[in-house]
Amino acid sequence: MKSELVVDVSPTTISTALLEDGRLMSLQRETRDETYAVGNLYLAKVKKLMPGLNAAFVNVGHPKEAFLHYLDLGSQFNSFARFIARVRALKPGERVPSISDIKLDDDIDKHGTVTDVLQQAQEVVVQIAKEPINTKGPRLTTEICFTGRFMVLIPFNNRVSVSQKIKNNAERVRLKRLLESIRPKNFGVIIRTSAEDKRAAELHTELNVLIKCWEDAVAKLTYSTAPTLLYEEESRAVGEIRDVFNPDFESIVVNDAGVFDQIHNYVSLIAPERHDIVKLYSDDIPVFDKFGVTRQIKSSFGKTVSFRTGAYIIIESTEALHVIDVNSGNRSRVGTDQESNALNVNLLAAEEIARQLRLRDMGGIIVIDFIDMTTGEHRNQLYERMKELMATDRARHNILPLSKFGLMQITRQRVRPALDIVTTEACPSCGGKGEIMPSLLFTDLLKDKVDYLVNSLHCKGFVLYVHPYVDAYLKKGFISEYYRWLYEFGLKFKLVPDQSLALLAYRVIDADGNEIDLKEEKDTGNSSTKKERRSRENHRDKTD
Repeated sequence: MKSELVVDVSPTTISTALLEDGRLMSLQRETRDETYAVGNLYLAKVKKLMPGLNAAFVNVGHPKEAFLHYLDLGSQFNSFARFIARVRALKPGERVPSISDIKLDDDIDKHGTVTDVLQQAQEVVVQIAKEPINTKGPRLTTEICFTGRFMVLIPFNNRVSVSQKIKNNAERVRLKRLLESIRPKNFGVIIRTSAEDKRAAELHTELNVLIKCWEDAVAKLTYSTAPTLLYEEESRAVGEIRDVFNPDFESIVVNDAGVFDQIHNYVSLIAPERHDIVKLYSDDIPVFDKFGVTRQIKSSFGKTVSFRTGAYIIIESTEALHVIDVNSGNRSRVGTDQESNALNVNLLAAEEIARQLRLRDMGGIIVIDFIDMTTGEHRNQLYERMKELMATDRARHNILPLSKFGLMQITRQRVRPALDIVTTEACPSCGGKGEIMPSLLFTDLLKDKVDYLVNSLHCKGFVLYVHPYVDAYLKKGFISEYYRWLYEFGLKFKLVPDQSLALLAYRVIDADGNEIDLKEEKDTGNSSTKKERRSRENHRDKTD
């Protein structure tokens, strides 16, 4: 299978798309200034204790207080809290202690209460376990971990465990013995599947990198004031590579030099022989358009999703529940055996649903209403097929067999908000009011904008992005409208199609890659024109 990762960096967002044989399988989108991402470490302060919930609300700097449950404190919370207090009490110049030199306390009581171990206004080091979702603040844990390519490092722990996906017993024993021999005292390790058959030098190098991340975070404790960010998880683009990178990757394409350097450095670290697969994209055509991602986003998101043979699914979502309805569509006209037809549609729908769960990062409870089947063998076949399709899903999940009502229930780990991309397009001319300017005058509007950019703002080398239909219209003919503009304005701009734009929408990017907002200029211009018209009319009235 051919795997590609396409990274689209805009002034406000970073989007990463994972393609398998050209098909969009995963899409992540984050704002450039996004904080409170999963994995970030904070020095925080307990705001209030909630004995009824056996939890505490903690201030990490988010507008909503973060939630810390007693069961998320970790078995060695007392040792961790004692270590934090010791580091916070250090005087300037004193050496930061190592956790390998301390004696761990007994585990906290599994059936204890939050008031036994936490106090009001107590300072704690916490890690984001779940990002803020809707009206809820982040969910926290104090069982800190640092995730690498081959392993997960857990301070205040002495266990070494191996991923169950590594089936070779000899390899499991080798990895466990190796990590037992090189890990420092009081550092636990979870060995990930990607560590299989890796050399000791590679594992040792990554272990040292993860320990350095912990030491840097601890060093910030000596001078920070709560709430403060101590450690920031890698950008989502790098994190995506860390989780999905494999030798089958054909290319990683990035359209931003800064993010390209981050990813290139990371790939050079984990797979020096594959560093050349990271490529910088520099064409004017949007990178998602070039690789067909935009078209797949338009067809894969939204309430209704069609797939092969004319069948389709309808997806409805609330905060806690996602409901998926399977419909046969035109497929119902094929063949005469209703049971076989229902089975075929359901199997195809299961494949698309498994993809949609990954693509939208849907979590919580998912209820699927498949087409009714009377044969128990067919119902079991559908259940086994869904388990097989979900086996490669990295999020924890649980699948139940079809109920007597033909419903399948799935619970899937929810770490981040579900990705909801609106595929319907609001009219850029009327703003949804139902009345627009004459379409034929749109090219006149664009020409006025180009005139304003060139002659009033004196912009050079800017790129004007328009819908592909508009681009085709402006470039048609031997002497097209676009070439007339180039001749009139002195070859100072480019006209490029952008599939993500609505039909009569446009955007402008200057030579430095910054977007120029012409809406305000348009409003100001209209306002000025109205004032001038009103002044002329008043003058005419007085003259008459």
